Amino acid sequence: MSQTNAPFFIVGNERSGTTLLMVMLGEHPRLAVPEVTWYYTRFRAFLHTYGDLTQPTNFRTLVSEMIFGLKTPLLGLPLNPATIVDELIAQTTAPTFAEAVRVIIETFARATGKPRWGEKTPHHLFYVREILADFPGAKIINLVRDGRDIAVEQLRSAFGPRNIYSAASIWKRTQREAAHLSGLLPADTWLDVRYEELVAEPERVLREVTAFLGETYDPALLDFYKGEIASRRGRTRDHRPLGQPVSTQYTGIYKRQLSIYDQEIFAAVAGEELLAAGYPVDVKPVTITTADIVLWDELDQRIRAATLDAPEGHVVYESYNDWLADQREERRKRGVWTPAPDAVPFDWDAQFLSGQRAPLYWKQRFAIARRFTTDGLVL
Repeated sequence: MSQTNAPFFIVGNERSGTTLLMVMLGEHPRLAVPEVTWYYTRFRAFLHTYGDLTQPTNFRTLVSEMIFGLKTPLLGLPLNPATIVDELIAQTTAPTFAEAVRVIIETFARATGKPRWGEKTPHHLFYVREILADFPGAKIINLVRDGRDIAVEQLRSAFGPRNIYSAASIWKRTQREAAHLSGLLPADTWLDVRYEELVAEPERVLREVTAFLGETYDPALLDFYKGEIASRRGRTRDHRPLGQPVSTQYTGIYKRQLSIYDQEIFAAVAGEELLAAGYPVDVKPVTITTADIVLWDELDQRIRAATLDAPEGHVVYESYNDWLADQREERRKRGVWTPAPDAVPFDWDAQFLSGQRAPLYWKQRFAIARRFTTDGLVL
């Protein structure tokens, strides 16, 4: 792998600006960035459930699920579903997960006429070590944004945490992980990009990003909103800003849209992390009891499940996630893999990291029906 064509991965907290940077870089004449893949959270994390990948049947199962197991199958390309798995396997140099990732995203890059690819999945933040093991020389770009603004975006979106305590807890977790990795990895591997600076001085920041990637800046990056992915996402309520030029209007929105009490809760949960990231805290943290936490956690989980099939909800997205979990269980029943005695249970925490929008328990409790097609947009 040449350094100039090394892949790059955009990570961070959801709603931190990762999609904005994705569509910006996707307009570069050399860079191809497809829709979110979730490959590391949904496949690398469960690679053991595919058995020995040197067995052709097992490797074929992995590649097939990676190309068909997302709600945007085939990465949105007009590929032949009857032959694509064989075509992808034929391009691999070894039966490994990394090779599967490479040939799939390179297929997207070729279709868009680009020589270099990147990938954007926020939760891949928690798999940076695995990414760098699979792709030595890869570049990691981490988006940093005021967690309170992120909370506003999440609470009014069709997915994500459903109360301020849960939003603060998630931001704290991702911010701590990012800060740890930032201090651990060299400057030529890891780059922090602050959302507030990206929208205020987009050309300056994008010049820094392209320089980090070893690429030449191109003014086309600022025309991202004219691109296919941004235009499509811009037709949804959650991503409407992507359909227009970059703006600072979403900076500091928490001051108008979070109550003082909500700001006090956020400060109690993640005030230390806000200050460490350079964001001022001008409220006094409220006292949070164990009973508060138990209640807020359960309400968050219940509402996540109950709103999956609401307008612009993510029931299609979630149905594919659940289908992948079902396939893992079926392989276990067939003896393809055996859970290790010390295996981490697939509880809500593990489900959250894998990208699930709601806990399996509450989806079953509320009898949320799966749906694999929709008349609306599929991102």
